[in-house]
Amino acid sequence: MGMLKKKTKDTLIKKVRVHETDTGSPEVQIALLTKKIDVLADHLKVNKKDNHSRKGLLQMVADRRTHIKYLKKKNEARFVELAKKVGIKG
Repeated sequence: MGMLKKKTKDTLIKKVRVHETDTGSPEVQIALLTKKIDVLADHLKVNKKDNHSRKGLLQMVADRRTHIKYLKKKNEARFVELAKKVGIKG
């Protein structure tokens, strides 16, 4: 468990980035959080009593929700595009 591997992170960023050197746009933030959430959710299925990780998961979900809300407000077309690429509903 732990952080995402650099290779995984890089391919995910390349898939959703807005421009060549993009690492902090809402799209990238949402994509990375989504991947981390998926990994942590799988961890918690096996380790049901790991409440510290569960708290981290809930914080990530809330953080992602905030980013999604921001992106929808600023540019809904970009959000729709991202939702297709990453596979999220909003």
